Parts: sequence; structure tokens; C-alpha cells
Amino acid sequence: MSYIDKVKLWKENENLDSNLRKELEAMTDKELEEAFAVDLEFGTGGLRGILGAGTNRMNIYIVAKATLGFGRYLLSQSDVAGARGVAIAHDNRHQSKEFARISAEVLASLGFRVFLFEELRPTPELSFAVRHFNCIGGIMITASHNPKEYNGYKIYDETGCQLVPKDADKVIAEINKIDNYFNIETSKNHELIHYIGKEVDEVYINEIKKIILRPNLKKDFKLVYTPLHGTGQVFAPQVLQNVGYDVYPLACQMTNDPDFSGVKTSNPENKEAYDEAIEYAKEIGAKIVLATDPDADRLGIAVEHNGEYVLFTGNQTAALVLDYILKTRKELNTLPEDGYVFTTNVSSTLPSAIAEKYGMKVEITLTGFKFIGEKAREMEKGKGTYVFGFEESYGCLISDCVRDKDSIQAILMLCETAAYYREKGMDLVDALNAVYEEYGYYKEGITNIGLKGLEGAAKIQRIMNFFRSTDISLKNFKILAKDDVKLGFKTDYVADTTSKIDLPSSNVIKYYLNDNMWFVLRPSGTEPKLKVYYGVNGKDHADADSKLDALSKEVLSIVELIK
Repeated sequence: MSYIDKVKLWKENENLDSNLRKELEAMTDKELEEAFAVDLEFGTGGLRGILGAGTNRMNIYIVAKATLGFGRYLLSQSDVAGARGVAIAHDNRHQSKEFARISAEVLASLGFRVFLFEELRPTPELSFAVRHFNCIGGIMITASHNPKEYNGYKIYDETGCQLVPKDADKVIAEINKIDNYFNIETSKNHELIHYIGKEVDEVYINEIKKIILRPNLKKDFKLVYTPLHGTGQVFAPQVLQNVGYDVYPLACQMTNDPDFSGVKTSNPENKEAYDEAIEYAKEIGAKIVLATDPDADRLGIAVEHNGEYVLFTGNQTAALVLDYILKTRKELNTLPEDGYVFTTNVSSTLPSAIAEKYGMKVEITLTGFKFIGEKAREMEKGKGTYVFGFEESYGCLISDCVRDKDSIQAILMLCETAAYYREKGMDLVDALNAVYEEYGYYKEGITNIGLKGLEGAAKIQRIMNFFRSTDISLKNFKILAKDDVKLGFKTDYVADTTSKIDLPSSNVIKYYLNDNMWFVLRPSGTEPKLKVYYGVNGKDHADADSKLDALSKEVLSIVELIK
């Protein structure tokens, strides 16, 4: 169906939501094409798009259609799917609560029990709730750190893990069978819909507190915490206070504001997200600033060091926390012999080096924490013992009682790490430098190239096709090998051989360079941008910085030539 036909279908629907109709009537031809030319697709984070009218937008009809398809998929997987039920939660965004309610009503009409959180909750608690209630699946309404104009829809399997591609494809097939999404049956105030909240909170908090390794460390330092207007406010301050930390929530960002009006950005990867929190930290003399993204699955930190606040990357935080966990568990004699650490093919290789020193096996997955959650499921079948998983985008998981990134767990372990080093007269910057001294000075970077709309998507594809089909060369670095994950093979330029890659097909290209350096090109699964990742290591900070700068400039100079 052409986008013009889709627009006509919407305009001729007498029962179209009045707000969506007003928006539809005001749209230009180009806006209509953008909103209807394609349908929203499942990426690394499920459905995610701009709120508004259209098949390429997030609205009540697209959510109902997705839920009907998901429900039918679940029914096809088990004879007791309805009885086991589905857990649903939402964040603080515009229409999140409405989308959660509609999802619950669609599922109830299919005969599912629904465990619906009454108010906003973090993504990791939704994952936990799926497991706690032995549900067949879960739905989280969130667009994470995207701008206020966005919302999203994540789906979870019975283990509390986001659906991996082979299962998501089955859901998409069910969704694509639905022609009339304007009249999907719903059941309001249905007896199958059960409202949940504090009773789950208590169990979740008690479970994640089990990750604490040294409960008796002194906690005599101040922390500033901000949820960036998101769901972290439900738990983070309370959990920290409960275990003895002196935490100061940033009041102006502790509100459920869907417009994120008190922050410059809601993404803890961006330094602007910390501006107000750092000012507050300076006023009260706090040693660490903690920031969670709106759905509280990711944690960013700023650490006071010699009078300045130093921002850590996700890679640095993961390396520091993992080093502390493995060191401590070895001392406590609780380190498993069959332990596994999981990371992704765009993340730092420093945590891998740390894991291997302690005898851990390291497995590398694609970007998207669902792939790490899938590995955790394999551990349950006797393959090994889950120890730690992380990805560079500020997300990690310590206890696999949850099967998604969990910033509340990360906060507990990060603060414990800080308390441990404080007793040794060190802050976290000192501790990280000690890790570098032992393992090498690793440095990573990322360039986000924004390319919006249909034209932007086409350019992203041209760039990927160029790198896929062209044997490039770099002036200052030697290319040793290339992984084309979409086509499923590795080219070894030194041995002049090709071999298969043991990863699901994905539009990712990774180059391996001399001295264990690398770079990756990957279209974002949640935003209209091309991501270019880089990893280097050097003899000291200056050497690593110089190499990173040189590598990024060379790669981007090639990208810029592609029109």
C-alpha cells in the first residue's frame, strides 16, 4: 500500500482519534510522506518513534497493533500463555501511561492475565516482574533517552529478556497480518487486569541488594543523584539511603516531567546532562554525581578529583566495577571457575582483558542487551555461571535476576567500589588510573552522524554499502581484518582468508587494526543516525588520546567523501 493510500485510509476513518485527526489535517505533503511511507520497525530497542499520526509514528493504533501481534505470537508459543500472563510498565513520557493501558486492554481481550504497574517504573523492574510472576512475556513503554517528542515499546520473553531477532521476526510476521488496526478489540476494566506496585518493589529491592560484597565499608561521603526526570526516582535514592549512603537527590530533576524541562538532555552519555547536578555537588561537597536515564536502565557518573568533576564513559565504569567485583570475589573465594563475562562488539576490550586475568571466559555479542540476556539464559542450562555483562552505552548487569541493563544494581556496585577505594585513600579516578597502569591505557570514542528522514536512511545505507564493498586503507593504521556481520563472514587480510562469524546477521562492519585497535560502523537501532565507534590503546593517556584522534579523523574523512 502506498503512503497516499495509507493517508486516505486514516482520513476516511470516522472514529479516528480527534487529536490525531487535527494533526493529520495540518500536515504538509512531505510530513505525510515521512509519517506514512514506512512502518515503524523493531530495532535494538523494539519500537521507537516520534509521537503522532502515521504508520511511522508512535500512537494508540500502532501500539494496539503491535500488542495484538505480540499477543498472538505468545499464544502460539504456549497453551498456557494466557494464564501465565504479561507484565507491563511505563516511563514518564507523553502518552506512556495511555499506551500501557491500551496494551493491557488488548491483551485482556485475548484472554491474558495482565500485571500492570499502577505508576511509572524502571525498565529493569519490568524485566524482574516478568520473572517474578512467571509471565510468558512483558511490555515496557519507553523511549529511554530520546527527545521528548519520542516514545517506544519494548517486548520481553518469558525470561525477562528483550526478544532476540529470530523471535522478534515472528512477532513482526503476526503484526503484518493485521490489516485493520483501527478496530482492535479491547477489554476495559477487565478482571484479568491486575494492578501491581509496591509489593513487587520490595521483592526487587531485596533481590538486587544481594549483589553487595562488602556491606561494612564506611560510607562517609556525599552523593548527588538525578533521574533526569525519569523512573530512577522510584528507587535509587531510597535504595542508597537504605544501605547507608548519604545521598542528595537533585530536587529540580526529581519530577515526572515528560518534557524534560529541567535538563538540557536526558542522555547520561552527554556531558550537558550533568550541568545542574555538578553545580549542586559543588555546593554540598559531594564526591560523586549519579545520573540515570529516563527508564533507569543506564547509569552515568561524574567523580570529584582534585577539585574538578570527571565524567566517566560507560566503558570506564564497566572496567572499574568489573575489576572490583572480580578482585573482591577472588578474595572472598566466591569467584566461580566456570564464570562468564559478556560484552558487545562495539565495547572496550579492557574489561575483557580484566576478565581473562581472573580466569573468566569472555563472550562477545551484538549491540543490544537482549543478546547478553540470551547468553544468561544459556548459563541456566549448565553452560557456565553468569558473572557480569555490559555494553559501552552505559548499561551493565551484575545479578541475572534481571535480564536487561539495571542502573539500580550499577549504582549499588559503583558506590561500593567508591567506598572500597576511599578507605585506601583513593577516589575513582585514582582507581581507574591504577587499572590502566596494570592493563594498558585503553581509550574509546564514538561519532554520531545524524541523518534524519528517508533521505538520511538512504545515505546511511550508501555509506554502509561503500564500506561493505570497498577495500579501504588507512595512512596511520594497518587493517588486519574485517567483520561483515550482515553477510556473516570475516575477511583476514593478513592470511588472505575468509571465515564465518558466529553472530546473528546485523548491519554492522568491524575493522581490526594493528596493536589491538579497531573501529565499527553501525546504523543506530533507535535513532536516525550512523554510529562510528573506535577503540585504541597506548603507552599512556597522551599516546592513547593521540591515536584515538588520528583514527577518528581518518575514518570520518572516508565517510565524508560518500555522498
